[in-house]
Amino acid sequence: MGSPLSAWPWASLGAYKYLLYGPLVWTAAQAWREKGGPPTGSWSFHLLVLLALRSLTFQLWFSYGNMLFFTRRRRVVRDGVDFQQIDAEWDWDNLVIMQTLLGAMATSSALFPAITDLRVWDPRGWAVALLLHVAFSEPAFRWAHKALHRGPLFSEYHSKHHSSPVTQPLTAAYGTPLENLVLTLAMGAPIAGAFLAGAGSVSLVYGHIFLFDYLRCMGYSNVEVISHKTFQAFPFLRYLIYTPTYLSLHHQEKDCNFCLFMPLFDALGDTVHPKSWELQKEVDQGKNDRVPDFVFLAHVVDVVSSMHVPFAFRACSSLPWATHLVLLPLWPIAFCMMVFQVFCSKTFTVSFYYLRGRFHQTWTIPRYSFQYFIPPMKEGINHQIELAILRADKMGVKVLSLAALNKNEALNGGGTLFVSNHPNLRVRVVHGNTLTAAVILNEIPSNVKEVFLTGATSKLGRAIALYLCRKKIRVLMLTLSSERFLKIQREAPAEFQQYLVQVTKYHAAKTCKTWLVGKWLSPREQRWAPPGTHFHQFVVPPVIEFRRDCTYGKLAAMRLPKDVQGLGSCEYTMERGVVHACHAGGVVHCLEGWEHHEVGAIDVDRIDVVWKAALKHGLSPP
Repeated sequence: MGSPLSAWPWASLGAYKYLLYGPLVWTAAQAWREKGGPPTGSWSFHLLVLLALRSLTFQLWFSYGNMLFFTRRRRVVRDGVDFQQIDAEWDWDNLVIMQTLLGAMATSSALFPAITDLRVWDPRGWAVALLLHVAFSEPAFRWAHKALHRGPLFSEYHSKHHSSPVTQPLTAAYGTPLENLVLTLAMGAPIAGAFLAGAGSVSLVYGHIFLFDYLRCMGYSNVEVISHKTFQAFPFLRYLIYTPTYLSLHHQEKDCNFCLFMPLFDALGDTVHPKSWELQKEVDQGKNDRVPDFVFLAHVVDVVSSMHVPFAFRACSSLPWATHLVLLPLWPIAFCMMVFQVFCSKTFTVSFYYLRGRFHQTWTIPRYSFQYFIPPMKEGINHQIELAILRADKMGVKVLSLAALNKNEALNGGGTLFVSNHPNLRVRVVHGNTLTAAVILNEIPSNVKEVFLTGATSKLGRAIALYLCRKKIRVLMLTLSSERFLKIQREAPAEFQQYLVQVTKYHAAKTCKTWLVGKWLSPREQRWAPPGTHFHQFVVPPVIEFRRDCTYGKLAAMRLPKDVQGLGSCEYTMERGVVHACHAGGVVHCLEGWEHHEVGAIDVDRIDVVWKAALKHGLSPP
């Protein structure tokens, strides 16, 4: 059994913990029904409104701190938040639950006035609350916080909070019940004092709690928001308000910067870290920024999945993408963002991680999949991709890998267009299809003697057919164009050309149980596959899993090495730590330090080379 107040009493309830709000919701609903409208005279109603506003405050600060396209240059700690920290902080809202329940108990007591007896505004209450915050909350919290860093108290209660290496607004609420009771006392004492003095007001309750959460989230945001010039102009201000840099130093070194919001009390206690202001200036000036070694240039799939970005909902982006009912009410917001992005030409940085000492970033083109198939939009999309490549080249990025439709053959010839237009590029442009082909080919069992190939004349289809025929595997290539088929067949060595066979109808594969799908299959077309067929896929979007008597492979992907650092989001529907093969292909290109561009047609002779290089660096099939 653990120490008292070291574990949440509702920890075993999981998502059912939100039923604890049941009595509060019921009371507010009853009051609403009786009044026939919003029950502004009910404390239960206001506590629920506060609950929503507080949750929104934490969420908005989280989103802002993780909008790398806005905040990347002013991040205090350069590392990313990994899955381990995300899982540890999963129940960060326990603080809000506890404080809401305590608030319900307090407002239902005889000592707390009815809300109908309160003024909306009373400046005396604000003055009392401010005085109590400075005279009581600040020194009391610092004393308690410092005590939590000593011996058993740290190991039993506070060490979990410090196990989060990168502070986030959600980290501000992550802790044990004892820690959060101390925080609740610091927040609630000024309000209670104002009410006891007979100067309480509705605005004080809302305003004080909002400001407390706001400053707490700001400090934990890991993004410097206060200009160093402000402190230079008003030196004493640095002792009245802390900064994200100030708080991050406490999380890194632990025995300094203990204050709640005011460094003045650390200065009086001689616990201010000597680098607090110097480091804050460096971060504010962008000196903590780093040029990525590798960039994966992605695009948005559709409106709903656009909410899977890491700066939206961490609980969503840290798991493989799936449509959740809770996201559907937010669809109009996502749609409005899509309309806005139509007029946007900026490429957004959305995530990053570190691997083998190299800094990897994911950028996204603000375009959706369906837009790539609208002819008038192709020129604009190519222009955006080109601008991203030139930006990467100017920054000093070593390798840029094109995702999915960004390397579409009909769009830019698999990246050939950009290399041709800019022959002096220092950044290596990579489509990653060589590793994609290698992943698909290595999924095929060694005893297979015949395969059926759709999308046979595409870049991947061509490479797969030429590779398999050299292994003396018969390839039924579905294509209506004899000219394109013969062109590919002539590329094969003379002694292997017989293994490439052109077919024009699906029924030609009615006895073949290995289908390589590079072109979308309708349920009707899938009916031609015999029972027991396995569908290997390299088509976007994946085919519908219609046949229960067949099996379906996933899109080609690779698992990143275990020593990857700072990775905390899933790549679309991929599992944690798994990326699309074209992404992994760019990673391997960067780790190997290859100097050639990988664009256009796939070099069949390099398929095994790239595959062995991927395995050498610790990448593996998922």
